[in-house]
Amino acid sequence: MTTLPAPRSEHPTTRWDPFREFEDLYTQMGRLWESVLGPNLASTAGWSPLADVCETDDAYIVDVEVPGVREEDLNVEMVGTELAVTGELRETRREGLVRRRTRRTGHFEYRTSLPHDVDAERIEANLADGVLTLRIPKAEGAKPRRIQITRR
Repeated sequence: MTTLPAPRSEHPTTRWDPFREFEDLYTQMGRLWESVLGPNLASTAGWSPLADVCETDDAYIVDVEVPGVREEDLNVEMVGTELAVTGELRETRREGLVRRRTRRTGHFEYRTSLPHDVDAERIEANLADGVLTLRIPKAEGAKPRRIQITRR
């Protein structure tokens, strides 16, 4: 009869969490990038927020998730057909020892290309409940028109 060793842990009541392993790996990789590139250059790599792009008959609607970002920390630009939303989510001051950090902070950037039929002069931007909503109207020539059919 063979006896197998019993695993022992420092905290017998805690269970193994595979997601915690990935979080720790992500944190360690971030520290590695900072040590190689320096804190300023590593943070310029940034991250990209989640977004939806929808098309209606007269506009494109872009919803970008930016919870916690202040209006003055956002920048929206349209260059040609490329829409760029950039900004910064500032880290909040914390008291005590931070045990786990999974929220993204720092510079971010979202880019998407739209068709040539946009009217960049009439773009509307609205920030509410952590979502930046951009309404990008289509140019007049691009809107669908109903053509009347006549009989001969």
